[in-house]
Amino acid sequence: MNLVERVRQTALEQPEKHAYHFLGRDTTYGEFEQTVSRFAAGLQQLGVEKGDHVAFLLGNTPHFLISLYATMRIGATAIPVNPMYTQDEIAYIIKNGDVKAVIALDMLLPLVEVGVKVLPQVESYIICETGQDIGEKMNALSNDAKEKTKLFSQILASTQNTVEPVSVEEDDVAIILYTSGTTGYPKGAMLTHRNLYSNARDVGEYLSMTTEDRVIATLPVFHVFALTVVVNAPLLQGATVLLAPRFSPGEIYDLAGSQKATVFAGVPTMYNFLHRFEGDTEKFSTLRLAVSGGAPLPVQVLHDFEEKFKVKVSEGYGLSEASPVTCFNPLDRERKAGSIGMSISNVENKVVDEYGIEVPVGEVGELIVRGPNVMKGYYKMPEETANAIRGEWLYTGDLAKKDEDGYFYIVDRKKDMIIVGGFNVYPREVEEVLFTHPNVVEAAVIGTPDVNLGEAVQAYVVLKDNSTSIEELQEFCAKRLVKYKVPTVIELLDELPKNSTGKILRRSLKEIEKVK
Repeated sequence: MNLVERVRQTALEQPEKHAYHFLGRDTTYGEFEQTVSRFAAGLQQLGVEKGDHVAFLLGNTPHFLISLYATMRIGATAIPVNPMYTQDEIAYIIKNGDVKAVIALDMLLPLVEVGVKVLPQVESYIICETGQDIGEKMNALSNDAKEKTKLFSQILASTQNTVEPVSVEEDDVAIILYTSGTTGYPKGAMLTHRNLYSNARDVGEYLSMTTEDRVIATLPVFHVFALTVVVNAPLLQGATVLLAPRFSPGEIYDLAGSQKATVFAGVPTMYNFLHRFEGDTEKFSTLRLAVSGGAPLPVQVLHDFEEKFKVKVSEGYGLSEASPVTCFNPLDRERKAGSIGMSISNVENKVVDEYGIEVPVGEVGELIVRGPNVMKGYYKMPEETANAIRGEWLYTGDLAKKDEDGYFYIVDRKKDMIIVGGFNVYPREVEEVLFTHPNVVEAAVIGTPDVNLGEAVQAYVVLKDNSTSIEELQEFCAKRLVKYKVPTVIELLDELPKNSTGKILRRSLKEIEKVK
């Protein structure tokens, strides 16, 4: 069994059951199955075959759900990409991921012209209309770009054929998720059909999801947290996904009320905004469960949210390499504030020392995990794979401890990773950009506390001379990085703190911030 087969089974058994709701319109499982099948046939007609890679530059729209399940239906591999990324970031993933076809929102149509020139291996660009007339923009494309470009609606309109799901092995790669890399380049975590299906199944069962649940999907669906918890798990259980195109506290209040939502999943920032928003809390009266992940949820925010909305918040933990969930606070026993909970079904977590030996209860060590959800490896990175997966265990790099009841607690995050509103940012990634500026001698980046986003990116820079301003450095970064990776604060120093070997001491920079 895999995700495609399971959703298809629901469509056959309950064709009139609502699969998802989007902007006032409900789509049944029967309609979803038919559309997915036709779009899958359209992809095949464009030359996409089993094993090919298809990139998505899509937000929270039905286009994403249809594209994902159609791609998996023909045995191809999906590569979801944050559509807010810069051209350089997108180009790297498409090139490194050996992408054959790209499915993108109409607002990204100008990237096609660039892509045709710098990414010749891409054979097809499929543009998804979001309501605006793009006829003139299509006509403005060069002939080479026009030949490679199709409209999503035209493919569906011209394809009456349907296609049976292609036979796949459970170890075949279904999705490659690019995660920020410590080397400055993203790594593609290869998630198999078994990885995705098992984690969606186990999360759905652990959170007691049923066909009656109505799950708000306002998290970005190209992110692994949303992909499993608010897309695949609900669809696997035959529930209804309430797809929100963006996060807006007022709109989420209205969606929860009008659609009688039962489950909400979000990152700490969302909980903070929802709690602070002055709205009618009665609109959340049907909510039975709230799920938090992506970053540690401040205990005070958790308590404030639960008190205001009268619903329990279950905090969990995961990472892309584990599809992603490994822990959740259980629903049938005590929920411990500040904890990431216990191991979900079929997944084992353990805290070990530097030799891989489990440490006693209460002691800090590295969190490692094993189970059917652990990735196959990093795409085209055997050394990185060998470092991350040792035997059956995935080494997360996160420091954690376990209490006597089996609840886990994250003590520190993976290396120096910064989490901005639920999005991962590695300091090296930002530093690499700063180092390309001709007037930058040295640069170091750390995360600093931010009331709204959890953390913010802060950079320390040493310049050759005083001819460059802080504003110019921020503009330089903004052209090369997605917005949440751009340093909100840049401080100019004469010299960065280093150890005896010349390594920059981020720890010292963090201590400087603490005493300010």
